Amino acid sequence: MTFSLVSTGRRRTFEGAPAKVLTVLAAAFACWVIYANLFVISDPLVLGILFVSGVLTLLFPTIGHSPDAGDNPTIIDWAFSALSLASGVFFFMNADVISDRITLLDPFTGPQFFFGTALLVLTLEATRRTTGAGLTGVVALFLIYNWFGYLLPPPFGHGISEFSYLLDILVFTTDGVFGVPIQVAASYVFLFVMFGTLLAAAGGGEFFFNLASAATGRSRGGPAKIAVVSSGLYGTMSGSPTSDVVATGSITIPIMKRLGYSKRFAGAVEVAASTGGSAMPPIMGSAAFILAEYTGVPYREIVYAAVMPALLYYCGVFLQVHLRAVRDNLQPYGDDMPTMLRTVQLGWPFIIPIAMIIGVLMAGYSPVVTAGAGAAAVVIASMLTARTRMSIWRVIEALGETTIRILPVAGACAAAGLVIGGLSMTGLGMKAANVIIEVSGGAPIWTLIIAAIVTIILGLGMPTPSAYILAAVLVGPALTEIGFPVLPTHMFLLYYAILSALTPPIAVAALAAAAIANEDPFSIAFAAVRLAVIGFLMPFVFIWNPAILGQGTGLEIALVALGGVVAATGIAVAVEWFRASASVLGWGQRTLMLMGSVAAVAPQIQIALAGIALTIGLLVITYMRSTREAVSQPEPGE
Repeated sequence: MTFSLVSTGRRRTFEGAPAKVLTVLAAAFACWVIYANLFVISDPLVLGILFVSGVLTLLFPTIGHSPDAGDNPTIIDWAFSALSLASGVFFFMNADVISDRITLLDPFTGPQFFFGTALLVLTLEATRRTTGAGLTGVVALFLIYNWFGYLLPPPFGHGISEFSYLLDILVFTTDGVFGVPIQVAASYVFLFVMFGTLLAAAGGGEFFFNLASAATGRSRGGPAKIAVVSSGLYGTMSGSPTSDVVATGSITIPIMKRLGYSKRFAGAVEVAASTGGSAMPPIMGSAAFILAEYTGVPYREIVYAAVMPALLYYCGVFLQVHLRAVRDNLQPYGDDMPTMLRTVQLGWPFIIPIAMIIGVLMAGYSPVVTAGAGAAAVVIASMLTARTRMSIWRVIEALGETTIRILPVAGACAAAGLVIGGLSMTGLGMKAANVIIEVSGGAPIWTLIIAAIVTIILGLGMPTPSAYILAAVLVGPALTEIGFPVLPTHMFLLYYAILSALTPPIAVAALAAAAIANEDPFSIAFAAVRLAVIGFLMPFVFIWNPAILGQGTGLEIALVALGGVVAATGIAVAVEWFRASASVLGWGQRTLMLMGSVAAVAPQIQIALAGIALTIGLLVITYMRSTREAVSQPEPGE
């Protein structure tokens, strides 16, 4: 049942002339997106209409109706594609008329009703093919509620009883299919995916892997540390935990297994490391762009706020991997590793586009301009050495691959737009917020705990953008009504939406790792949760001490940075070393260390200093005991 909920349609593999035709068409679509975002001021409705219709036209022949679909598109696929194209042409040709309509007052014409309904159905089918039955079922439930909710008693019911009312809001305004999620997908997300695709096409993925290998490969537990660093670097470009697992895990997991790491541990390291990439600046994942658009907080501020939490997350994962390696005497990768000097000599052009992204973003330019400048920098920088130089056809292939990669994201965003439109139309979002507050009794800590649980549940089996959007419209109002600030609230929801990718029972990132590691996905998921424990605790600190998001004085930010490192170290030691020997870290010391770690990130200076001192003292005692024990007896096995 779990697999059926997350199973998507098979991406078809074309060869010969059909493959080239698809590549050229997809690349042409990518060029239009670049032109529409960087060189003209597009009407949001027109941009959304053309983007969705273009995506759907390419999606149905490219992605089959089921996991075992054949390589040749069926008649139904071509019919859906033709209807998508026809719908786009109709909406584009009538954009002025549609824009001038008075919503809910002007009646539909026959063609408007037909193509509007067709687009609604096509969006649902595209969602099913790209994201599976889980998200599609959620969207369908919301649509059923929007249409028939008037039959429910107060306070759950609403006054809408006509399908035309529903269609008007969801398709003929920018509150539904063409709303914020698809606007973000058609601009920020598309251009940053293009940046990552071009960088990978020029060899950037190999450069980042070699960089991580040179930095950590020769230390104990080197292969697992390579996975942590390389997955973090790659994940900030891909923005998808699952695709990150597939891209980097196909290299790192077999290496870890070959050097004696258990299949469970190898898969868990890759899953935990890949999941954090969606929260790693400077690019982060597509959900971060939606957060910026939805809250009105500039993307540059979100990137700044995300830096410290992301570094602390990877600090925690890295430390746990290191402690496990020390405890179980795990081996380095080997001596046949590229040196740092050699890696930089071969891949220095890839530093230029990363520096360009950071520089343009910090200069205050919009994410659209930032992504465009970064993509241009990739192409130009790749020409500087023969090893990285891309041919014109390679650039065309990368542009076409960008469009193909955006298909699942666009499907999820269009579906999320349907949910948002329906929630705003029926007022269900505020009703859900009232229920959460009622259940929690208005107590801040219980409201946060319920919000975290609900967000993870909403994200099971769903793409991160969809999970965040659902949480933002259903759970977000409850947190803001309690009085929590906007940015910490939505960063809280974003983190749990991201972490839902590794959380059982579905854990889509663990499913991807399980196929590579040949291990039970539940086993990998539970081990990944253990490695990512810092991530599950971090969002509560966002609310408790916003200085961790860069909101505060210089002293407050510096203190929480120090406290965060100490807390991450203390939690990592408490989680990993207590299994080695009760004499090294017993339950009493472990409890004190966890308490000290929590206090280390407190907003009150005196409590934070006391927590830092307590945790450091216990760390020193633990280190001295473990050193003595290592001298007196052999290392324990796993």
